[in-house]
Amino acid sequence: MIPDYWKEFIEANGLIHAEVEIPETRDLSKVGAEFQIMSPEDSEEESKDFYPGLVVRKDGYVPVGSCSLGSGDPYFINEKEGKNGALYRIYHDSVFDENYDKEEAIDLVMKNYEDIVKE
Repeated sequence: MIPDYWKEFIEANGLIHAEVEIPETRDLSKVGAEFQIMSPEDSEEESKDFYPGLVVRKDGYVPVGSCSLGSGDPYFINEKEGKNGALYRIYHDSVFDENYDKEEAIDLVMKNYEDIVKE
């Protein structure tokens, strides 16, 4: 269920359970981000057992990071975009069912998830 290209990326860069910080100046939503990269097993669990993962999964979103600040808003890639796709933040309190408002619930954080390893 977790795309092979994502697994390869996090393994090649030693990112499993790594803390990632994206300053407001690099976050396209201008909020800034601090999160921990999920293991493939954690991603599977998040997408099957917890909101918003279990709802947004049908739209191609795959959970890849958990907020380190306690907001409960996970970070996602979208498998429909393939390798080098974007990184998103999805607000857990904006997703209750499949009729969620994508404009309200989803923020674009980076155009290319691989940028999390760049300074």
